[in-house]
Parts: sequence; structure tokens; C-alpha cells
Amino acid sequence: MIKLSYNIENYRKDLLDLVSPGDTVIELGCHVGGTTKLIASKCNVIAIDNSPEAVDEMAKLNVEFISGDVRLHDIIAEVFKITQKCDVLAIDLGGGYHPDTAFKVFYIWSSTFKPKHSLIRNRGILEFFNSAKSTEKEHVSAKGYLESYHDSGIPPQIKEFELWTPSLKK
Repeated sequence: MIKLSYNIENYRKDLLDLVSPGDTVIELGCHVGGTTKLIASKCNVIAIDNSPEAVDEMAKLNVEFISGDVRLHDIIAEVFKITQKCDVLAIDLGGGYHPDTAFKVFYIWSSTFKPKHSLIRNRGILEFFNSAKSTEKEHVSAKGYLESYHDSGIPPQIKEFELWTPSLKK
């Protein structure tokens, strides 16, 4: 399942509802761990953020923290060394900013880690979703990633970022 929200309280409630004991959660955009604190005792968390404030605050939590930009190949490769799958992919990259970046990050990370559930906090994506009408009902993904890409391996490099690479092999 893929869930969208904007309100931070709804995002956190949805995440708590999705996470089961023992799950592996990849949290992109953890900042100083406000959301991380809510799930850390319940599951295995790999949290990533590039803000300087995150480093000291995340060190206080019992989670795997990586300081870096989630658009960089080195960061996705570092997480891939830790785990090749996750149960929940949680994405909070500024909430309302840059829906195109948030969607590209969702696409590359979800295609790589094949989560059961993805949760995205982004106003622009939510506005688009709530405003769009589809004439094709058969294109629906029940997983936490876009099922049309489930067998394609690591997605090809996204030209606009010039950060992704076409392959990650274990």
C-alpha cells in the first residue's frame, strides 16, 4: 500500500499503524528524529537525513543513522549493504516542498527495496492525487512500490539528478 499525507500528526499516526514489531523501516528525511522516536522501540529503523542538526540528535536513538543526501548513489548503496528489502519506506522530505524530488526519491528507493508499504509526506503530491481523475482503473499497485517496475531491478539513472546509477549488485 502507498499512503500519502501532509499533516505531520496524520503521517505519524499512519506510520505507527503500518509498522509491526520486527519490521525494517527505511526512513528518508528523519531530521532530528521526531517521528523516529515513535517507532524505534517497535522495529528496526534505518534513518537517513542530510541536515547537520540530525547527527547529534539521531546519535541519542537506538537506530541505524546515515548522514547523507537520499538522492546520492553512495547513500542508497550504503543502505543496500545493510538490507536489500524493507517492510515500510517512510519519506518526509520537507513536507510541502519539491513534489517532483519526493516522487523521484520514492520511485528509486521503493523500486530498490520493494517495501510492503510506503508512506510519503508531501503536500504537492497529495494535492495532485486529490485533484486527479483517472479513466484507467486497472493501473493500481497494492504494494508499497509501483508494481509496473517490480522486476526491472534498480531503475536507470535519473538524468535530472545525475546522482543515480543503473546498477546495485550485492
